[in-house]
Amino acid sequence: MVSLAQVQSSNAQIATALPSGLVAVFVGATNGIGEYSLKEFARCAKHPRVYFVGRSQEAGDRISKECRDLSPGGEFNFIKADVSLLESVDEVCREIKRKEKAINILFLTCGSALTHVDTSEGLHIFMALAYYARARFIVNLLPLIRQAPSLRRVVTVLAAGHEGQIFKDDFQSRNIPFRSVRGHNVSMTDMMLEQLARTAPEVSFVHDYPGPVKSGFGRETNSILMRVAITIFKIIGPLVYIPTKESGERHLFFATSARYPPLGVESAKAGVPVPSGVPVAVGTNGKEGSGVYAINWDGESAGSKSLGVLTKMRDEDMVNQVWEHTVSEFKRVTGSESLNDEE
Repeated sequence: MVSLAQVQSSNAQIATALPSGLVAVFVGATNGIGEYSLKEFARCAKHPRVYFVGRSQEAGDRISKECRDLSPGGEFNFIKADVSLLESVDEVCREIKRKEKAINILFLTCGSALTHVDTSEGLHIFMALAYYARARFIVNLLPLIRQAPSLRRVVTVLAAGHEGQIFKDDFQSRNIPFRSVRGHNVSMTDMMLEQLARTAPEVSFVHDYPGPVKSGFGRETNSILMRVAITIFKIIGPLVYIPTKESGERHLFFATSARYPPLGVESAKAGVPVPSGVPVAVGTNGKEGSGVYAINWDGESAGSKSLGVLTKMRDEDMVNQVWEHTVSEFKRVTGSESLNDEE
């Protein structure tokens, strides 16, 4: 376990160990883990420039003000958008790409508990937010992340360590058993990140499980089983919740620490130096510093069971199969594999 004291010590070094003016994009940051993490970034980074995306203008205005209070020299730009639609994702990315030449951090937490509802683009809304929108943000903005002179990091917050079977006949998880949805989504995310790491080895990709944290997830649900689960969690939640500030601090550590470096990148360019006594993390391929990481809330890598699941999937060529499916949906909906095809 990476202790909270080690996390806080690392975060306290961000302003001196990393350059001033870090550029970050937070998607889904108007509540919950995204908001907590954004505020910690505002508190710790020196003169950051941030774009954060959400649906609520009221929340966006509030958070912008709160972040400016935390970081008077920072710049905080709210972009209102419904990112369950890939066309909206593309519009947000176009706006950012018009203004920036490089991005240091892409932090993704968008999601919905709605199921068995399709978006107007023909994507299952649950997966549209938890998987397709996130993948689209990454591919669209990856060239800018690769251009960053120092820290280059993608963080997606989902449920690393809970990998399960991928249902190739139902990638969008419309009809698979409820108990299997999470594992399916988690494994697809790992496969997607491994594919993107092949094309951008100078970028590190972190997929984490945040643990029990009070958030807005579940506000919108049409699933009886999900409602039951949320009701139970509301009852026991206060007994097991990770404090919101600690969650923000730990996620900032995931986004900035050299403990999660890109493959083959020297630690000086990989983030804040690793705390004494804390080793470089083991990646999804079971090797230290491999560039793609599935980590638990406490900063430790996923266990042998998850790594075994991922090894079996690689042997079955699942990385390519997942990515081929993803690209086919991108092309069906938007006409292109990414915005970079327009350039």
